[in-house]
Amino acid sequence: MKIGVSGASGQLGGATVKELLERAAGQHSVVAITRSPEKIAIDGVEARFGDYNQPSSLIEAYKGLNRLLLIPSSEVIPGRRSEQFLAAIDAAVEAGVPHIVLISSTGVRNTEKSNIAFDYFVSEQHLIRKASKWSILRMNYYAEYFIMDAQMSLAHGVLSGLTENKVAFVSRDDIAAAAAGLLLGDDHDGAIYNGTGPESLTGAQRAELIAKASGKPLSFITVPVETLQAQLQQGGLPAEIINLVVSSQQNFSNGDFDIVTGDIEKLSGRPARTLESILSTAFH
Repeated sequence: MKIGVSGASGQLGGATVKELLERAAGQHSVVAITRSPEKIAIDGVEARFGDYNQPSSLIEAYKGLNRLLLIPSSEVIPGRRSEQFLAAIDAAVEAGVPHIVLISSTGVRNTEKSNIAFDYFVSEQHLIRKASKWSILRMNYYAEYFIMDAQMSLAHGVLSGLTENKVAFVSRDDIAAAAAGLLLGDDHDGAIYNGTGPESLTGAQRAELIAKASGKPLSFITVPVETLQAQLQQGGLPAEIINLVVSSQQNFSNGDFDIVTGDIEKLSGRPARTLESILSTAFH
């Protein structure tokens, strides 16, 4: 097979390409599709130009592929990510790609457009309507993003949330391994998987793990949404980033990421890493 990874120069894309090379063992060819193909310098990988914001470039980039993985961009403007995904799905269909795999998010639902869950909902619906064969891998909240939250929280001695909530954080590398396993495997047509960590942890439990890993005291507190917005504004963050952070915290409160499955191990062949082990590595 010829397997394409769209968004290959990003962190998840790069990790997925690496996993594919290790798992394919020369049996299949890997095509890295990115708006910066010059950044792809990996033996055995074909680099192609393809920009989500230039749909015409995607049709050419996707030609000849047997399977294609669509990875979301880092866009933070509401609605932009779904626009890119819809264009990419249409391009893949026009290019004749038989099987399209979409990286989505847990908590997908038909909600307000300002919520990132809406972008993924629109994208999933479009994929299901348009693709002849499709699979979806929904990722839980990245442990790597949480590490950044943890580092900032340590400076103030508190980890905050809008409510007490539970989240099963997942590592980016585990999602990459699961995506590679899905792309190389069979019997995934029409399947929707949820890539999560092995345990869902409360805010207090997360604060305890950060304190243990860092050796610094940390407690968990809940704050009103207005307080969180004010704190972010004081930090000088752009409005789009503030909306993204607040939206994510609201999704925490809604229980969107309070889901634990065995799909990481099912697809990758290895257990998902715990948040404790990820934090231990990050702080040592």
